[in-house]
Amino acid sequence: MQTDKWTYVFDLDGVIYRGKEPQPHAKELISVLKDRGHTVRFYTNNAARTRKSYISKLESMGIPTPVEEIMTSSYATALYFIEKNALGKTVYRIGEQGMADEFEAAGMKVLYDQEEPHAKIDFVTVGIDRQFSYQKLARAQRAILKGAQFIATNEDATFPLEGGTLQPGGGCMVAAVRCATGIEPFVVGKPSTYAYDKILELTDCTPERSVMVGDRLDTDILVGNRAGAKSVLVLTGVTSREQAESAKGDLKPDMIIETLGELI
Repeated sequence: MQTDKWTYVFDLDGVIYRGKEPQPHAKELISVLKDRGHTVRFYTNNAARTRKSYISKLESMGIPTPVEEIMTSSYATALYFIEKNALGKTVYRIGEQGMADEFEAAGMKVLYDQEEPHAKIDFVTVGIDRQFSYQKLARAQRAILKGAQFIATNEDATFPLEGGTLQPGGGCMVAAVRCATGIEPFVVGKPSTYAYDKILELTDCTPERSVMVGDRLDTDILVGNRAGAKSVLVLTGVTSREQAESAKGDLKPDMIIETLGELI
């Protein structure tokens, strides 16, 4: 590893884009960093889409991205299953098709909604699910109370969209399952360091030579500080300057910027 090079880890929603809107200077910054020999990775808590689906979205914004540069909380969960030698075991997912695709690609047996209602379930994984229902909650509850491991891809309460609007995030579904079972999940995504540590491992980078760039104090900045990275808060997402400047402890970013252009 070249010690004069850094690994820059960017959140996506609220940082590189909001919904379909590219954020200012994102394309230029990524190009400059790569031209200078730095490593770039994208890391999103959004578990709804596969890594491959992000390739076309980023490319449509002028940011060509190979699949290995993308980390999602659902892919990180698949890495967790591999690490635990769990391939071939059953997982019931509250989540969308991207999550199921990543799990199946890793070799897991994914149960869909009311499929095989009496099957033994080894894992219940919860992420954002725009078809969330009482029936899904009840099946997750039964499985966890019978011994299935409860895994949360992330606990984001909200999800940023175009025009500064928000919608409920995967953390709302996680909260429902937690309430129904009384059991705490193993959290894969930010602010847990599990997926961030995987990025460092895969890029052969030490925490001290990495930079986490995000828009949320309680996920992006917290995971960067917990992991020992430099943390940069960009104000194009959900956090105001006042909130960022008043943050304490591990929620306090090393740098606050208005747009990504300040990193060029």
